[in-house]
Amino acid sequence: MTETPPPLRKTARSLPIALLRARETVMGPIREMLAKSSISEQKWRVLRVLDEMGPVEQTAIADAACLLLPSLTRILFAMEKDGYLARRTDDHDRRKSIVELTEAGRALIARHADESNAIMTRLEQRFGEKKVAELLDLLEELRGSGPRE
Repeated sequence: MTETPPPLRKTARSLPIALLRARETVMGPIREMLAKSSISEQKWRVLRVLDEMGPVEQTAIADAACLLLPSLTRILFAMEKDGYLARRTDDHDRRKSIVELTEAGRALIARHADESNAIMTRLEQRFGEKKVAELLDLLEELRGSGPRE
């Protein structure tokens, strides 16, 4: 006799689907902002990471920007060609490549800084600053948790 598997959770309460819906709520206005510069979300994440971290090795960018290394390699090539970043060999380990923003990359971030901050401010006003902070904490906690037994 085979057991009937338990029913799946309703999609309205499915964490993966809820996260996708939330992502679209947040990313919609950001995509509109980035369209003005013809820059992708992935390139924007790379720019933001480099702006925060300074010159850094590619694997650190991939981790911080939530990109797979092969995808990042293609993105970095395109961004270097567009003049937004520069790559150089690490002085201590010739196998590593260090990536840093150029003036053009910093200027692109500066062009979008006010609008990016306004988008976040509107979200905080709509949802509540405290809730946004709590959500970020919960998501970071979820990210850090391993598989439960």
